[in-house]
Amino acid sequence: MPESQSGRRYPRMARVNELVREVLAEEIELLQGDERIGLLTVTHVEVDPDLRRAKVLLSSLGEEAEEALMENRTKLQATLARQVRLRRTPQLTFMADPAIQTATRVEDILRSLRETSGDDSGA
Repeated sequence: MPESQSGRRYPRMARVNELVREVLAEEIELLQGDERIGLLTVTHVEVDPDLRRAKVLLSSLGEEAEEALMENRTKLQATLARQVRLRRTPQLTFMADPAIQTATRVEDILRSLRETSGDDSGA
């Protein structure tokens, strides 16, 4: 019996994560008028199983954009409470997606390797 309960939890939390991601992506898009936010993409949301906190991962997050999002956090949480029926509304925190930073670093390394191998073959 415990297996079936844990089997149900993951899909439910995955659905909650995706639903919260969709709602926040739409709302952050509406905040694009704030010049500090610029172009942001919500890549992933991780909601705690107890629904107290949600970590929102963004494609890039500058200091000004983070400040603007934190100023609008209560508005975003209120929208989330209106649009998503959850036992409680999670407190939002915003972070740059580490996967994006890692991918950029790998691309830079590969680019420098190509340039280095290109210099050797040309000589």
